[in-house]
Amino acid sequence: MTTEPASLHPSAERRGSEPTADLAALFTPKLVTVLREGYSPRHLGADVIAGLTVAIVALPLSMAIAVASGVTPERGLYAAVFGGFLVSALGGSRFQIGGPAGAFIVLVAATVQRHGVDGLLLATLISGVLLAGLGWLRLGTYIKFVPYPVTVGFTAGIAVIILASQVRDLLGLRLGGPEPGPILEKLPVLWAGLPTAIPAAVAVAGATIGLVLLVRRLRPRWPAMLIAMAATAVGSALLSLPVETIGSRFGGLPAGLPMPALPPISPGAIVAVLPDAIAFALLGGIESLLSAVVADGMTGRRHRSNCELVGQGVANIASALFGGLCVTGTIARTATNVRAGAHGPVAGMAHSLFVLGFLLVAAPLARYVPLATLAGILAVVAWTMAEKHAAAALLRSGRGEAAVLVVTFALTVLRDLTEAIVVGVALGALLIIHRLSAATAVESTVPPVEEDRADTEGAARTPYEPGPGAAGEIAIHRIRGAFFFGAAAAVGTLLERLPGRPKALIVDFADVPFIDATAAKTIDGLLDKAARRGVAVTLTGTTPAMRRLLVGQGLKPPRVVYKRTVEDAVAAAQARLTDG
Repeated sequence: MTTEPASLHPSAERRGSEPTADLAALFTPKLVTVLREGYSPRHLGADVIAGLTVAIVALPLSMAIAVASGVTPERGLYAAVFGGFLVSALGGSRFQIGGPAGAFIVLVAATVQRHGVDGLLLATLISGVLLAGLGWLRLGTYIKFVPYPVTVGFTAGIAVIILASQVRDLLGLRLGGPEPGPILEKLPVLWAGLPTAIPAAVAVAGATIGLVLLVRRLRPRWPAMLIAMAATAVGSALLSLPVETIGSRFGGLPAGLPMPALPPISPGAIVAVLPDAIAFALLGGIESLLSAVVADGMTGRRHRSNCELVGQGVANIASALFGGLCVTGTIARTATNVRAGAHGPVAGMAHSLFVLGFLLVAAPLARYVPLATLAGILAVVAWTMAEKHAAAALLRSGRGEAAVLVVTFALTVLRDLTEAIVVGVALGALLIIHRLSAATAVESTVPPVEEDRADTEGAARTPYEPGPGAAGEIAIHRIRGAFFFGAAAAVGTLLERLPGRPKALIVDFADVPFIDATAAKTIDGLLDKAARRGVAVTLTGTTPAMRRLLVGQGLKPPRVVYKRTVEDAVAAAQARLTDG
């Protein structure tokens, strides 16, 4: 009787080649890590300069994103100050810059229309709790597994929506009623309002876009958006242009900071804003981890995904308490931070303090900034974030990637961002399952026998004596590729086609990277069929993880024999057949 090898017992095997990571290390902010490494005045100087550079970029963007989201501009600045500070202080990336992001404009505007500003703050607060929970559950590793075509598709879709949302201020249109949110409803309203366009607003927006592009081309290191904002504000004031400004629409910026306060909370309000909060958390988690990955690629460092989510969660809670927008890691500002020579998270904290300084000192000047200027800045942002070259490359790369990209883009523009991400990820998963299934195959052979050849010249020819297996008594099935639910049906059909009437069957897993429970069930059915025919089955090339799964599904001796290699299994089968 064959005994079960000790290696088949889960208790006898190692649970993994790497030691379990220390829980405290997983959630240690990168700020602590940088300080432990040693933080010198030189490092502080580099971070302060980088923080100032990022603040110059973040200042106009934060106000523009807030205005485009349907709220007052200071709420974008509050998010950059409080949320941005905590993202850097508590997050898991050395270089992440947090703040309001263009990707949230659509979601925030829709939330404000449905639930008002209080509902927006409550949704932001709940999304912070959700993000922190995702981090503590260590799900950050999985959130960033979004197929590249999905990322490109929804980013391009967001760019289109942002641009459409700025047409009103780009042209200075006077609409007869509130501007609709959905793009299919928005376009007819904008078209009807075209006769009310103000040439001065068009000129200011055009000058803003032209200045940004010109400065970026001639002086790439200069703060193009801040220069364009200052120049058009001064020009509009000196020429007394009839354009709407921050002051005429919102009354300017407050010269101080608000006191922290909870938004109105009730069970009904929580239920009402919960879908928006989930959307904020989903998009915020994806956006922040993608931004951290970009920073890793630029610097060779590695971020802590789960710590980053916890930091993002705390930052969103704080932003909501101080009346700010939802916060996430921003790719453009993070890349600017890296290029500016930042050493660690202090740069992101300094960026928030510089924005705070502007809010406290120069807030009265913001009232002169034309809304057409902010719209022009966001038009440049939308054009830049569309990733046109990446989309074109994906459309040429194959029908599968192109389909995922087009569907995600269409759903983002025409339906809903969360729905677009979910459907896009599902399509991407189906695509890879199909390709993995197509790459899985079964090769059926019999054991090799000694070649029948003539002996040396002049010598007597030795009669050929076939041994066990040569007449098809031993069959070998070699599985190549992933053996999982997507390929189980096809593989199972091939495995059951036993050539001839063999007495022993060997199934080789040496070229199988992984299996799942469906594969184990397929092998279980093969064992039942083989037992009815009196065929002994041996499995070879299985890894410890595979054996744990198979044994857990009931595939243990004496039903099946495990051997290390095909050669060992053939030798054992031949010996058994000879003895029999």
